Amino acid sequence: MASTGKRNGRRAGKEPVAGPPCPAHIDPLAALRGPDDPACDVYLTGTVFLDIVFTGLDSAPVRGTESWARGMGSSPGGVANMATALARLGLRTSLAAAFGDDHYGEYCWDALEQGEGIDLSPSRTVPGWHSPVTVSMAYEGERTMVSHGHEPPPEEPAPDCPPPARAAVASLTPGRSAPWIAQAARKGTRIFGDVGWDDTGAWDLAGLHDLRYCEAFLPNAAEAMRYTGTDTPRAAAHALAEHVPVVVVTLGAEGAYAVDRRTGETASVPAIEVEALDPTGAGDVFVAGFVTGSLAGWPLADRLAFAGLTAALSVQEFGGSLSAPGWAEIAAWWRRVQSVREQEPTALRRYGFLAGLVPEEAVRPWPLRRAVPTIGFRRSA
Repeated sequence: MASTGKRNGRRAGKEPVAGPPCPAHIDPLAALRGPDDPACDVYLTGTVFLDIVFTGLDSAPVRGTESWARGMGSSPGGVANMATALARLGLRTSLAAAFGDDHYGEYCWDALEQGEGIDLSPSRTVPGWHSPVTVSMAYEGERTMVSHGHEPPPEEPAPDCPPPARAAVASLTPGRSAPWIAQAARKGTRIFGDVGWDDTGAWDLAGLHDLRYCEAFLPNAAEAMRYTGTDTPRAAAHALAEHVPVVVVTLGAEGAYAVDRRTGETASVPAIEVEALDPTGAGDVFVAGFVTGSLAGWPLADRLAFAGLTAALSVQEFGGSLSAPGWAEIAAWWRRVQSVREQEPTALRRYGFLAGLVPEEAVRPWPLRRAVPTIGFRRSA
């Protein structure tokens, strides 16, 4: 096995640095924890990017011209979006990923381990490998991305046997299986699967080999309809429920629709209207919210509403990972909407479950890191 600069949380020439306690202040699983539980709530593996996000563009860049953005932020991206969102919601999160041994890689490692309390013991630094980078341009509520990176050495960042965990979030790849998913499922880990756009154009559901191990599948409406050959997101959700117990189809500005085949439940929750600054990573935050509610044992509609709320709060900040809300932001939103005059009673009741989660007294705000224009500034003493 090749030598690495960081392995099992160790930096070259330094003692292991343990991450701080998760900066959530609320543990959504507190009532369920026991002495024999796994140390990890959620396991993830994937690629960490450095995200550079431009916002405040009036339109898409035009060839041959120069566009100026009114805002810019930098933050860890890729699988870091999901890991950070889970950690900020109070879940003990473990991430297996390859990091470059450049300044970008060191920044991303420290932001995740030191800033968010994410367990990086399964992760590694690859000597001589530069960090993948994504530039995202947000305008008109949408985004355009340009990425650059190289494949890491053939060492698989995910261990042969992933650590015991309550859950894992897996990105399913058409035509390919990831052995760790089956291994985790056999050990009782609950698998939540998402999927990206099928560049092959096949849209063959049989090609998602690891879907059979998933407890829940969370595609967007376009993906769900293409995989099922149906005309509506709801029809697609019910068709997918024949293959996986729980299906959640995200509908963008229209919210989300979910089906639980085991209980016969369905749920439809509209999106929360907010002024979106940057949609980067909102889908990852949605999944993190749904996983949190699922592990806590909430009803399907509450899980869906919570996922939509966390995603809506995230788009009001720069960047993917560091835009994820914590419990302080959730508590502030809940107090604010209750104070609005002539609030729609039905809409308010939809989020009434938060009253039992968020204490009436002010939640001490954690100084959440946010995406910054430039990384590497010297910190004042």
